[in-house]
Formats: sequence, C-alpha cells, structure tokens
Amino acid sequence: MKNNINNSFEKEYPDNSSLNFPFREVRRNKYIIILGDGMADEPIASIGNKTPLQAANTPNIDKLAKMGRCGMLDTIPRGFAPGSEIANLSVLGYDLNECFEGRGTLEAASMGVEIYDDEMAMRCNLICVEDGKIKSHSAGHISNEEARELILFLRKELGNERVSFHPGVSYRHLLKLKNGNKNLHCTPPHDVPGRDFSPLLIKPEVPEAQETAGFLNKLILKSQELLENHPVNLKRAAEGKEKANSIWPWSPGYKPTMKKMTDIFPINSGSVISAVDLIKGIGVYAGLKNIDVAGATGLYNTNYEGKARAAIDALKTDDFVYLHIEASDEAGHEGDVNLKIKTIEYLDNRIVKPIMDELLTWEEPVTIALLPDHPTPCVMRTHTNTPVPFIIYRTGNTPDETEIYDEFACKNGSYGLLKGNEFIREIFRQ
Repeated sequence: MKNNINNSFEKEYPDNSSLNFPFREVRRNKYIIILGDGMADEPIASIGNKTPLQAANTPNIDKLAKMGRCGMLDTIPRGFAPGSEIANLSVLGYDLNECFEGRGTLEAASMGVEIYDDEMAMRCNLICVEDGKIKSHSAGHISNEEARELILFLRKELGNERVSFHPGVSYRHLLKLKNGNKNLHCTPPHDVPGRDFSPLLIKPEVPEAQETAGFLNKLILKSQELLENHPVNLKRAAEGKEKANSIWPWSPGYKPTMKKMTDIFPINSGSVISAVDLIKGIGVYAGLKNIDVAGATGLYNTNYEGKARAAIDALKTDDFVYLHIEASDEAGHEGDVNLKIKTIEYLDNRIVKPIMDELLTWEEPVTIALLPDHPTPCVMRTHTNTPVPFIIYRTGNTPDETEIYDEFACKNGSYGLLKGNEFIREIFRQ
C-alpha cells in the first residue's frame, strides 16, 4: 500500500535540493505546535452569543496573534469524519487517503501493542449505558485503575485466540481481532450522547463484513451482561458515579505505514507531548519521541505547567515539539461552557505564557504555532468539520493586522484558508 505524507511535497522537492531550508546539519531553527484539542466552538446564547474563545481571557494568545500571522485551516478532508485522529494527522500534513487505518492502530502503537498482518485493531471505549441509552462516552471519566480492572476482567471472560482486550487510559482501550473485515460502519460514542444504543450497533458496509459486525455486536451485548454488576461498577454506583457497563468498539483498521517527519521535513528530531494514546501513537508512526509528563490527565486538571516545562526542555535538544492539550475537547463533549472557557484560560496562562516567555529570549530562530484540531461545540457535544483558527509566529516575521485570536478574527488573517499540507509546510518555511 502506498503511504504517506502528501506526495505533492516530495514531488515538488524530490531530493530536497530546491527547499528553501539550509542543510539540516547546520540548522538550529526550533518549531513548536501548541494544539488545544476541540478548542474552537460556535456562538453560545448563554454567554452573549460569543464562542468560548471569545469569552475567555486570553492575553497571551492574543499577544501571539498580534506578533504573528493568522488564518483558518480545514483539517477534515472531504469524505472523512471530524475525528481527532483525522484532524491531528491532517495538521501534521499526512494524506489521509494514503495512510489512515483507523484510530485503534494508532493507539496500539502508543500502548506498545503489536498489530500483526492478520489482525484488525479498534478503539474500545468503556461507556455508560442507562435505560438503553448511551449516557456517557467516558463512563464518567473512569479512573485508570478501575478501567484496567474491568478490561482485564473482560480479557479473561471474553478473550480467546481471535479477540483480545488491552487496557489503555481512563475510558480509552484497545480491541484486537484476527481475520476481521474493517469495512464496518461504527458510530463514535462521543457523537451520540443520549441516543438509544441498539440502532447504533456496528453495521457491515460490504457483505463480507457481516460476520465481523455480528461478532463484535455479540461482544458488546455480552460485555453489558458481565459488567453491569461487577464490583467496580457496584462501588461506582454506590458513590453516585456512572457505571462503565458496556464496551463500544469503533474506528477499525489494519497496521498503517507512515513516513517519519524527519524524512520529509528539515528537522533532525522531534517530540510529542500528550496525555492521549491516540496522539502518542501518531507520534510513534511519525518518528517523534513520546515524552510522558507526570500528572497529565487529558482533563481540565492536567499538569499544564509540567507540559509547558517538558516542551521547553525538549526544544533545547529537539528541533520540533507537538504539544497536545486535550482538556477543551473533553469540556466540549460534556457540554460544559464554563469549564471550556476555564480550560482555554488555563492554556493561555499556564501553557502559552511560559513557552512564549522562554522561547522569545532564545538566540535560535523559533516558530510558534497555535490552533485546535477541530471544533467541539458545547451545544452539539461532538466534533464538527468547520475550519479552525490558527496563529503562526516566527522570529523576524512581519505580523498581519489580526489583533485577537478567535474563530472570526482569524478569518481576516493574511493566510486566508489553508488546506491539506499547506499549514505544516508553512510551519517549516523560512
């Protein structure tokens, strides 16, 4: 299978001889992308028809916008659903038509779980089903310890030579299936809060996938029988917490093939910092080192300061850092407007400020970019494919006239609307 980052870059510069970059042996430029997952939104009546980005107090992000140049980025290629796996691969310039093989395979790479040629991998959520409806895609953000106990229990009860379960982080886990057909219609559970689960069960997209769909649906129903009265769930119910009483497999795929970013762009090394297995897995395939930060949760209470410090320290030796902050996306899925505003303000004060304060003093040329991967509107509680606002600041650039950063101000930025790998190419352009 032919894979990976948009071939137009390689076709334009087949041997790198025409790149506007110095030879990488003498190159000391530093690049960082700060990605606030799901940070973009739509105007909300309860906050004066503003978006959370407009309502939040973000002096440091606005300062970066004034110093840099802004625009909008279409992160969801035609024909793809607006998932984080699609959007983050797109931000990094990968051609989804050539390399995308499902979310599960990416997360498996982060977890150190090998995907063999005869295997299919799927993200496997632990969800809460109540009165036949999907109450929560995250089972109330179940703890790692509780979730691990449940997944290992399912491995023992349902696992066999064909299917296996692998514990991940909180509600995010992995299911591997031998000889599965990936041509399935699966509904991401975060897209359907409050909906009856039964009509949303997995459906085959081709006749050959009928057996695989039926097998997986039986696993879902059997998991509900096994998990409902498991001691972990009985304890959670007694504490007023949501039960993790069903699995929900989705985003099937086989092992992908992706080129490393160091083989495509003028960087010698790079790192990824995230609390989310999906982003870490993308980093593995992209040839980036994963940096774990103690206290990184993926929620509003994540270790912002630790992530900022880790990014700064990584840039002292690496050329590129992809810093991913999940909190705003989770607030959007919960429909919590005030929490989303708070997560944006935390990103501004506890991530962007210390990074700017440090990097803007460096002698090396620096490029700082900031953007969401996709919107996660609080009213809808799911992702949309609306283009997202971005900032690119680089040492010595001429700023445009954008004064603040939000979904509307950036439409007037000098970059206009970018698509495909245009954003990542602009990041590395001198």
